[in-house]
Amino acid sequence: MSKRERNPERERLIKQIIAEYQPKSLQSLLELQDTLKEIFAPLMEDMLKGELDSHLGYVKSDPIPKATTNRRNGSFPKTVRSQLGELELDIPRDRDGEFEPALIPNGKRDVSGIEGKVLSMYAKGMSDRDISTTIDEIYGFSLSHDTISRIVDRVQPHLAEWQSRPLCPCYPFLYIDALVVPVKSEGKAVNKAVYSVIGINTEGIKDCLGFWISDKEGAHFWLSIFDELKTRGVKNIGFVSIDGLTGLEEGINSVYPGAVVQRCMVHLVRNSVKYIPSKHYKAFCADLKAMYGATSLMSAQAALEAFIQKWSAYPSAIKVWKDNFRHVEQLFEYPSEIRKAIYTTNTIEAFNSALRKVTNRKAAFPNDSAVFKVLFLRTMDLATKWVKPLPGWAVIRGKLDIILPNWDNAYVA
Repeated sequence: MSKRERNPERERLIKQIIAEYQPKSLQSLLELQDTLKEIFAPLMEDMLKGELDSHLGYVKSDPIPKATTNRRNGSFPKTVRSQLGELELDIPRDRDGEFEPALIPNGKRDVSGIEGKVLSMYAKGMSDRDISTTIDEIYGFSLSHDTISRIVDRVQPHLAEWQSRPLCPCYPFLYIDALVVPVKSEGKAVNKAVYSVIGINTEGIKDCLGFWISDKEGAHFWLSIFDELKTRGVKNIGFVSIDGLTGLEEGINSVYPGAVVQRCMVHLVRNSVKYIPSKHYKAFCADLKAMYGATSLMSAQAALEAFIQKWSAYPSAIKVWKDNFRHVEQLFEYPSEIRKAIYTTNTIEAFNSALRKVTNRKAAFPNDSAVFKVLFLRTMDLATKWVKPLPGWAVIRGKLDIILPNWDNAYVA
């Protein structure tokens, strides 16, 4: 460890951070940590030495006259407990026995971890350099790129466990979409699609069921994903809101024939508006909303006829809606509360938007594994807020009980 000059601001920040990030407040984050002990122990010891510098008023081997006769007096071993297991630390001490570190007070055996801070910053999209700079500003020492990478690499076992964890037996709503990320392949960056699945369980709580990367989408690919979900315990799916991903509907129907597959209206709007001059966007979208947002099926059918006549100069745009009008008709088989929950994939698009705040900060990921780790950490960060049911869930659940009897019981294909 390098020698450091006394830095009052750093010392103040150390005490502030220690006070703020006690183990109790870090409990949920620490569940994600299993980093290398040989990294953690030296970092802790360096912070302890910094506290002793502050207590004595001078750094070790400082030649200037001392304002106190108190001196360093070696160190003593102490075993502390952490989410990493037991750690053996060398605690510095002073000759007069007056020094009590704020980081690990006398008698304290539990410690907070800097790894949690690193993982939290990484999950928010900070680069290795930014993380190193932030840690240096807070704690007064630097973490190398290699050290940060090793800390993040320790996420891999947690990622593997999370990706294969048992799932709820029933998800009344499922949302599926793709996120495009740049990944290095044979010396150049290529765009790859990362598919994610968001489920709403029987309590109305949101959950990410996993991530998958594939160069080719199709019925076989989706069949393997839904077979995996079934193996992980998902026995019944109510509604699945999707974009027009190739082979997705076939894959769902093969494994969960009782599921209702619903195309996202927003995606259909996007697919059709590209055939319309920009000066007509507002009027075109208003006519579409009058169709899929109608109060009844009869009104929706009338709106379709009016739409076809008004926009006949744009047959490609009309074809999008004629080919998919069965998905508009299907909406009116269910109460308005259910329609609002299934007519759009906004739930997963908002999730993907939060993921892009991390992925867009990377020029290109070195491999698929790096993509999964970043998305996993970001998801764990977002999931801390997924603790309350969806707004109006009590009403939605009541409607589900009426239109899908025994919907929350295990469905056997």
